[in-house]
Amino acid sequence: MRTFGHNTIDAVPNIDFYRQTEAPLGDKLIRPTLSELHDELDKEPLDEDGFPIGEESTLAEEAAAKEGTKEQAKGGTIKFGWVKGVLIRCMLNIWGVMLFIRMSWIVGQAGIGLTCVIILMATVVTTITGLSTSAIATNGFVRGGGAYYLISRSLGPEFGGSIGLIFAFANAVAVAMYVVGFAETVVEMLNDVDALMTDELNDVRIVGTLTVILLLGISVAGMEWEAKAQIVLLIILLAAIFNYFIGTVITMESKEPKGFFGYKAAIMMENMGPDFRDGETFFSMFAIFFPAATGILAGANISGDLTDPQSAIPKGTLLAILITGITYVAVTVSTGSCILRDATGDHNDTSSVSDLNCTDAACTLGYDFSICKEGGCKFGLMNDFQVMSLVSGFGPLITAGIFSATLSSALASLVSAPKVFQALCKDNIYPGLHVFAKGYGKNNEPLRGYVLTFCIGLAFILIAELNVIAPIISNFFLASYALINFSVFHASLANSPGWRPSFKYFNKWVSLAGAVLCCAVMFVVNWWAALMTNIIVLALYVYVSYKKPDVNWGSSTQALIYNHALTHCLLLTGVEDHVKNFRPQCLVMTGYPNARPALLHLVNAFTKNVGLMVCGHVRTVSRRPNFKEMSLDHARYQRWLLKNRIKAFYTPVFAEDLRHGAQYLLQATGLGRLKPNTLVMGFKNNWSDGEMKDVEMYINIIHDAFDLQHGVVIIRLQEGLDISHIQDPGTDAGMKDVVVSVNMVGKDSEDSNSFPPSLITSAQNSPLILRETKRSAKPLSLTDQRLLEASQQFKKKQCKGTVDVWWLFDDGGLALLIPYLLTEKKKWKDCKIRLFIGGKINRIDHDRRAMAALLSKFRIDFSAIYVLGDINTKPKKHNVLSFEEMIEPYKLKEDDMEQEAAERLKAEEPWRISDNELELYRAKTNRQIRLNELLKEHSNSAKLIVMSMPLARKGTVSSALYMCWLETLSKDLPPILLVRGNHQSVLTFYS
Repeated sequence: MRTFGHNTIDAVPNIDFYRQTEAPLGDKLIRPTLSELHDELDKEPLDEDGFPIGEESTLAEEAAAKEGTKEQAKGGTIKFGWVKGVLIRCMLNIWGVMLFIRMSWIVGQAGIGLTCVIILMATVVTTITGLSTSAIATNGFVRGGGAYYLISRSLGPEFGGSIGLIFAFANAVAVAMYVVGFAETVVEMLNDVDALMTDELNDVRIVGTLTVILLLGISVAGMEWEAKAQIVLLIILLAAIFNYFIGTVITMESKEPKGFFGYKAAIMMENMGPDFRDGETFFSMFAIFFPAATGILAGANISGDLTDPQSAIPKGTLLAILITGITYVAVTVSTGSCILRDATGDHNDTSSVSDLNCTDAACTLGYDFSICKEGGCKFGLMNDFQVMSLVSGFGPLITAGIFSATLSSALASLVSAPKVFQALCKDNIYPGLHVFAKGYGKNNEPLRGYVLTFCIGLAFILIAELNVIAPIISNFFLASYALINFSVFHASLANSPGWRPSFKYFNKWVSLAGAVLCCAVMFVVNWWAALMTNIIVLALYVYVSYKKPDVNWGSSTQALIYNHALTHCLLLTGVEDHVKNFRPQCLVMTGYPNARPALLHLVNAFTKNVGLMVCGHVRTVSRRPNFKEMSLDHARYQRWLLKNRIKAFYTPVFAEDLRHGAQYLLQATGLGRLKPNTLVMGFKNNWSDGEMKDVEMYINIIHDAFDLQHGVVIIRLQEGLDISHIQDPGTDAGMKDVVVSVNMVGKDSEDSNSFPPSLITSAQNSPLILRETKRSAKPLSLTDQRLLEASQQFKKKQCKGTVDVWWLFDDGGLALLIPYLLTEKKKWKDCKIRLFIGGKINRIDHDRRAMAALLSKFRIDFSAIYVLGDINTKPKKHNVLSFEEMIEPYKLKEDDMEQEAAERLKAEEPWRISDNELELYRAKTNRQIRLNELLKEHSNSAKLIVMSMPLARKGTVSSALYMCWLETLSKDLPPILLVRGNHQSVLTFYS
């Protein structure tokens, strides 16, 4: 066949190569295969089994061991068991302000039946959450941070960081809720004796402020004092609860006008159903009650202060839920059975049972409280928040119980919020908050967190309305509970081998139901608050995801991603390749990723979010390789790629030479369908200055890639690509802090790509820190300055210009696909594609129209098409002479020696060019010289040139001649990509 007037079976681009036709094979136009063009004459191509198989390197194990399941108390640190640390705290927090101040009012509004439903709903939510909390807490050692720690270590920093912040805030607001409850009781007592300081609302603010200051003092004094205070408060609280139940069976005539008659069936039946007033509803009652159930995490929130959190959290939390749930139901039934909804408190409001209008329970008991329907009554479930004091055997003890319940809950929240916040700040999820991570004293107390919690609590105390504060925190706590439940479901679904909780009484579907229930309750309670909570969580989640904190907690998210990746990889292996799904998956021979930034950034530009990119690094060794060091390097440079937002994998291998290492990478890199199909290398600019055995190795790597049916891309910058020899890595191309060991880069290193001795200072048995040096310390040469500038040219946005595509031979379309992908990116969008094709002088218009039709079928935009009719013109004489001078040192010159000596020399140095070879490929040589002339004429101002790479038959064309072709073709030009696909279609125009 004749192409461009020369004998070659290499074909020019043609639309028929891409058609899917049912025509007989003889009628279908098929491009030459890679094997036909590349393999040795009369020889079968080597099977990939003929190459040595590289050993798969194993990653070194992490040196640092995890802490044990128990943290020993040392240096006088206070640690708590499950009773004192979890059970008591949870009960005190759950038996909060609601028990004595609002429970009776809720019963009056919702009735006994619906109040029990409210309690049951809250208990179901808290029990499921308690089971989920127990599962997470028993799946490894639990440090400080409570709910934040549990969620973040399970779902990752994105969810943990977002929920940790609002959970800490919710606990701070809870301080205000409990303190306001306490202050209301105090103010009512002052009002009874006519001792108000100003008015009721402002007095609540004054008493609340003084109370929170006192609690802050107790908290700052340390956990030991706080724990002692909690025990005293528990004793008082238990005494108050027993005092109330004793009082329910002691009836007194003096209490009847105020609505208390003891256990009466009539009262119970009347109070069984709801009587909502003032716009209240079932869900508003639930919203007010639910914060009472939020104390279930009081023990988990101080997980860092527990002797054995894995054992203490499940036992203490679940037992506290059971005890307090029974208590709330008992109080609901007793108050609803003993106390009327409305009472005047007047002994004279009596009635006769024979009264025809007598229908309510009060009337049957001899009292007429019908006036209460018009309002103004001060007693009964609906009117008197202190009704439990009336019922109790000894009223002041109930008041003490209220004080105990409110203060203990406030104290627990005041301790919990700073602990959670401190744990969050220590993880540096939000960099601006690290100031609150500092701890003081033997217990590492978060004093700064206490002050912050105090300020937040004080701000909400000034609202002074309990019914306003309570619903605010309900959604925050429900969001936290939802994520705890979802964490268990997610971890179970991921089926990670690391998910092995010792607590077995949980189910992933129950946990999922609990998460859904929490979300549903959020919207039912207050839809706009739920929406706002979700927006806040989502905003924080997006922020943390964007910041990508450098943490690795082995979250279930990672496990699930792995499961999905593995499943999809396996699914892909069962699917045949299709041209529409082709993606350039590049193995890029970068060495260390930061050593050749121009190569890295250019390939990343057309593979990012499109195809796979693997940075291959061959580390040559003549002795036993150090796999541990390679493993550390692997982790370090993979982090560097992530930090620099380069979507690529770093894969180093040890090999005896560069070619063997490249063979290992070509054969073994990737997984299933996710494996490279294109080899990308930098051009060997200094090839003429080194040993020819290195050139032979370089060219053979290209042959090996073609043998394995890979495409090949060679990138050339006239300034060069490798900047690792420059002392000053003053750009992002260099790592600001690169830690390398002496063994890796010292004088004994065999690694050809390692950092040079000029960067290494003497050190013994310790890692070296190569830090950024100032240019003023040692000025760079002009050559190195140009090299540094060139190395960054593909990282910045390209100004207006052209990407010139010289698509001379049809390789399947890779030479056209790469520039298309490149110009689709934001940094290259101002560059237009110009297409150059070969043709004959008398068919220029026809060839241009045919190519335009082909490009329109491919949906690829172009600014111009140039048909090179003078491609077969003889090159200029001085360029031919320059080529002759270039190849002169590499000729075999067999005419000047005996045949036997010539054969021996050719066997020893196979790269040498024989006279016969030179004459056989004279036309192809002249074409490379002529193409360089045309490139300089048409594309000297292009931002990038993409050109079909010439092929050389393996075993027929010597390495020196092939290298001279590549050198001649690409010298003295803008950045150029020499591209040759594997001759399988990568472009299609079918839908």
